[in-house]
Amino acid sequence: MTGTAAVPDVTLREYGPAVSVPLGTAAGRALAASGMLESATPDPVRDGHWLLRAGSRVGAVRVRTPGGPVVRVMPKTPVSRLFFLLGFSLDPARAWRDSREGTVDTGAYDGVVPALAHAVERQVDTALRQGVLQGYRTAEETSSVVRGRLREAEQIRRHFGRTPPVEIAYDTYTADTAENRILRAATERLLRLPGVPGPVRRRLAHQRARLADALPLTRGQELPRWQPSRLNSRYQPALRLAEAVLRGTSPEHRPAGPDPLAVDGFLLDMNKLFEDFVTVALREALLEHGLTSRFQDPHHLDTAGLVRIRPDLVVRTGDGRTLLGVVDAKYKVEKADGLHNADLYQALAYATALGLGEAHLVYASGRQTERYHDVRGTTVGPCGRRVRLYQHSLDLSREPAQLLSALRDIAGRLARVGPRS
Repeated sequence: MTGTAAVPDVTLREYGPAVSVPLGTAAGRALAASGMLESATPDPVRDGHWLLRAGSRVGAVRVRTPGGPVVRVMPKTPVSRLFFLLGFSLDPARAWRDSREGTVDTGAYDGVVPALAHAVERQVDTALRQGVLQGYRTAEETSSVVRGRLREAEQIRRHFGRTPPVEIAYDTYTADTAENRILRAATERLLRLPGVPGPVRRRLAHQRARLADALPLTRGQELPRWQPSRLNSRYQPALRLAEAVLRGTSPEHRPAGPDPLAVDGFLLDMNKLFEDFVTVALREALLEHGLTSRFQDPHHLDTAGLVRIRPDLVVRTGDGRTLLGVVDAKYKVEKADGLHNADLYQALAYATALGLGEAHLVYASGRQTERYHDVRGTTVGPCGRRVRLYQHSLDLSREPAQLLSALRDIAGRLARVGPRS
């Protein structure tokens, strides 16, 4: 095989075994540098081949080098369940009332990119069904007539002693709003991705045409800000999903020098998705008990304040003053003995630093729904009880309602702890 020969598309499984793929040196190095895979190394026993192994990132990327393939990583979790996790994380209030998998419509697609493209297109179509949302935006320009407000500072700086022209600012009613810019950018992003089915691609192109009056976003530009309101309520589900597309993991590796983009695509990091789902679901369940919680709450392990710790979720009383518990989400496959010692050490550090009698680890799979470990040599509170470390397991193959019920049970246990003296 030559370094410029075309190769078939490559399909890998999340955390699956390494696959030997015929690949040119440039394409292999681009994949290795992109960070999208757990590993990408030359195959020591087959010339012209690379060993590719997927990690926690699922989706698809295109290697834009001679002989570069499209690499797809299929998730272990069914795509419909994966998008339930995503939909709940983005819009928990809606999913809490309706735990059906239809909270994010993925059609009949079993790949991440096809399902995502279908879901976004359907949401955008729903948002635009009553017409393209318009709003007022401040425009600034040089004009021969006065309209709106005179920009006095600019008028003096640019045209001192001469009129016209005049520097003016005025409000214009337009479809070029932050909401429409975000939807347009998401549809254009999806149209560039590999593996979008033809029917979905045609519908996305139609939605982009409907949003033509919104200015395109420049790659790397910060997303425009929008505020939820009654006026844009029909846009909000589409906006949340569109922002997930634009803020999602997108490997973009540029080699040194003026060479073009080598790797481009869309990936979801299952580690981050699982963490978001667990913490958001627990936050919602804890609210039912009148408790508050904070994501990635910063603390210090040492008295000097040099060693920072950031648990995924810190639980507090309703007024936010008293610490009650700490939770860390771990998207991991259970080991043969069911234990992850490093995770237990981390949980103990959290409990010790925060003065808590227990800490909770939530895993994506496990043989036991719950187990705990009482730590020797530790005592908390007047009763002298040992610090207890809980390990909970969520089976992501279960129905959404069952997943939410399991997390409500964990929230109930946290609520029963009560403030410690």
